[in-house]
Amino acid sequence: MVEDTNLSPPRKSLSLWTRPWLLLLLALVGALCLFFGITGSRIVRVAGESPAKKADVIVVFGAAEYAGRPSPVYRARLDHGYELFQKGMAPVVITTGGSAQDPDFSEGGVGRDYLLRRGIPEQALIAETQGSDTAQSAARVANIMRTNGMGSCIAVSDAYHVFRIRALLEKEGVQVELAPRPESRPHPLWERFAAVMREAASYLAWKAGLP
Repeated sequence: MVEDTNLSPPRKSLSLWTRPWLLLLLALVGALCLFFGITGSRIVRVAGESPAKKADVIVVFGAAEYAGRPSPVYRARLDHGYELFQKGMAPVVITTGGSAQDPDFSEGGVGRDYLLRRGIPEQALIAETQGSDTAQSAARVANIMRTNGMGSCIAVSDAYHVFRIRALLEKEGVQVELAPRPESRPHPLWERFAAVMREAASYLAWKAGLP
């Protein structure tokens, strides 16, 4: 009898259950997908809100400024804040944002000056000029509000930005109404998706305590 010398040893099972690290990776990916899906839907939902009641102050969150002039996005936010002030939704407006790369101007200062030129009285305007990002501006705004005996605000920013702003301010003990600026959602669908995912990622980083 001739022996078969070409027999191979039996292969080990390639089942996922024998690879715990792969299971852990799949679980992590699944959890992230769930988080981004739920958070993204919440971001989209609050993007359509409008203030339901009056507040102590309107807070306009900064965007870029160019040599003392608000960028088009920032100007649109400021104009929305101005309209809310004119409707009597709050007696004071706070503008936010530091100087970034411009040593001569800050976003908060530029926003205050713009609203002053539009006719809001100087005594009704406060500029927060040190915050380098949304989280810092929110913390400084909350401190300004506590110092002035204010407890509630109407937060003005872009549609997909206000969800995170509310979370940041509520953590500081502020009661928040949202006023997303009109027409601030990107028009192509893929740009909307990208904007929502960026905000969800920023919210996750804040929740995780990352800088």
